[in-house]
Amino acid sequence: MEIGQKVKVFRLRDRVSAPVVKKLGQVGIIQGYKVTDGRGIGVVVLFDDNTSTWFFEDEIKPV
Repeated sequence: MEIGQKVKVFRLRDRVSAPVVKKLGQVGIIQGYKVTDGRGIGVVVLFDDNTSTWFFEDEIKPV
């Protein structure tokens, strides 16, 4: 996955806050990467409402 690529959130691996749950099924643009706590690399996604959050690569898919 590359910066600038459109992706869709299709699952959530861990328990998350309600605002992040609302991102399930939404499409956003990859803004950058995040080093996680040893379980992999996270992807920072920017959404149309100008909010961003990070997801594991197996939680998103290209559109």
